[in-house]
Formats: sequence, C-alpha cells, structure tokens
Amino acid sequence: MQQTRQYILEILRERGEATVDELVKGLHTRIRHKITGVTVRHHLDILRSEELVSEPKIRRSGAPGRPQYVYTLTEKGRTQFPNNYHHLMQHLFQQLRERLDASQINVILEGVADQMVAEAGLSDEALCNVPMAARLDYVVNYLNAHGYQASWEITPEGYILRTHNCPYHHLAAERNELCTMDMRLISGLLGSVPRVLGRISEADESCAYLIPAPQQAMQS
Repeated sequence: MQQTRQYILEILRERGEATVDELVKGLHTRIRHKITGVTVRHHLDILRSEELVSEPKIRRSGAPGRPQYVYTLTEKGRTQFPNNYHHLMQHLFQQLRERLDASQINVILEGVADQMVAEAGLSDEALCNVPMAARLDYVVNYLNAHGYQASWEITPEGYILRTHNCPYHHLAAERNELCTMDMRLISGLLGSVPRVLGRISEADESCAYLIPAPQQAMQS
C-alpha cells in the first residue's frame, strides 16, 4: 500500500476517528514534509473506494461554527493490522478437544452456524418464497461481508455457490469440524442442503456447493 495511505490508516487506528485537519497534523509528524488537506482528501477517497475507511460523519459538539466531519476505519480497514485471532482460535480448539468429545464440539459449532444464519435474516418469511437466484444474491452478500469471497453461477445441473476464501483456512485443513460447520451454515442460508463439489481444505480452488433446481426455475 502507498505509504501515506498506510499512515492515514495508522492514525485512524490510534485515534479512533479524525478530521482532515487532524490527519494533516498527524501526517506531518510521520512524513516530515508539508501535505495539504486536498492531498489527504484524495487519499481518503481512495481508501473509501477500497472500503478501508468509512464515509465521513459529523462530529457532534456543542460549539457553534461549521460542522466537522470525521473518518474512521471500517471492519475491513481494521483487518489491515496484525491480530492474534489465528493463535487464539488454535488455543480455543485445543482446549475444546482436550475437554469435550467430538459430538459435544459439533453441537457447539452447529450452534455457531445457526446463530450466523439467524443473524443473516435469510430464514425470515419475507425471503422464504423468493426465487433461488435472488436468495443466492442475499447469501453471497452475507458471505462476502464475512470474508468468504463468494459467488454463484448457473450450470446445466443447477446453481453452484462458490466460496473462494476460507476465513479460517489455517484451522480447517486439520479440523474438519469447521468444514461441517460451514456446510450447516450454507444449508441454513440457502434453505436447502446442497451437494459438496469441492473444498479448499482438500486443495480445490474453492469450496463449491451444488443446489439442484428445476429447469423451468433456472430459465425464468
């Protein structure tokens, strides 16, 4: 990433929020040369297009005068910084395996999948009767918001949903319980149980799920 934009992300991470003027001051201490508000706004536009920085919001204050607009990191922006999630998950799974049997672990992970389905809201009556193609659009949007890089396509056999990224691939390769959890999640989101065509954990290019559909439904 371009260095100035990386600095902007760092300042927003440290401060929580910042105006353009505050970013200009923060950048002065890092890049050691003059930078204008116009230049900062240009970098912010790029960061917003990459969904790393949120749309500006008005900073509430009791003082009169022109409103101040502040910028913050998005969830995607926060992922640009190192975290300990991978090691935390490894330790959590190690503790689960040491203290619980396989069936108890599966019950926990099934509950996680069911909670995510409920969070997505795709089981609501409003979506129960929508065509599968429209439902897949909702499913893909939800999965993409959670790091799966999902897409779908129509084939002669039916609809194929693909996830091109496994958000926990470091763990899934050695813990197939997570693949089972994903299968329950996908089934819950789709409202039907698909057939697995491939898995990233088995060296396939994507996790692929086939949802058979009547030919007339696919042509409509």
